Amino acid sequence: MGDVRKIYIVGNWKMNFTPGEASLYLHKLSKKVTPGKDIQIIVAPSMISLQTLSLQVNRREFKLAAQNINGRDFGAFTGEVSAAQLRGIVDYALVGHSERRYLFYEHDKITREKVAAALRNRIVPILCIGETLNERENGETDMVIRDQLIGGLSEVVKEDMDKVIVAYEPVWAISSNKDAKLATPDEVEDAVRQVRKHVAEVYGEKVAEALPVLYGGSINNSNAGTYLRIEGVDGLLMGGASLIADEFSSIVDIAKEVRDERD
Repeated sequence: MGDVRKIYIVGNWKMNFTPGEASLYLHKLSKKVTPGKDIQIIVAPSMISLQTLSLQVNRREFKLAAQNINGRDFGAFTGEVSAAQLRGIVDYALVGHSERRYLFYEHDKITREKVAAALRNRIVPILCIGETLNERENGETDMVIRDQLIGGLSEVVKEDMDKVIVAYEPVWAISSNKDAKLATPDEVEDAVRQVRKHVAEVYGEKVAEALPVLYGGSINNSNAGTYLRIEGVDGLLMGGASLIADEFSSIVDIAKEVRDERD
């Protein structure tokens, strides 16, 4: 049936766990989570835990991601951590997460600098995009997706697009939002289709088809299978569920089932 696409399961731990707790939790995950063929499991601990976990992690089982990076490699930027400093420690970096955009007011210029910084330091950027509830209700979803997507990728040449991942995570569906509601499969499928359409307009159909596109938004072990079976979805970006070992393990098992269905 041709090549089976890789499925990405990304756990964003956000501002949770001390370094010691993160180490213990990763050890617990390694006991519970069984990697599968064509399943890439990625965890994104807080910055302070990355160095310790990089020495502990079995990279055949898990890959590490930074939750954030600076767009410059070095300089007088107090409190910041660059992709150059994380090179060799992480394989991936979240860029443009909605909490960075809407809580810390990061605009597309900052996002595209971070995407470029990740790529030049051999780190795969996971570019997060998504609209607010107000933007969706005003019929602006496609415009927001296009602007955030093309804005974040504007310094990426076609030859580097095979080193980029996009995550569609509508702000209104994130569980940390008190008014969060679940996105329907049709809503997710339509948004993912728009992502590929806009990428194809700039980079061509072949690049758009090959691009891994993930979904994030109130993921749990009850709905993970539904979202993973949506046409065009190549994985999940989850927050709260990634902090519970049994739930994380269950979602990985669901990903393996979906992968076997595609074989």
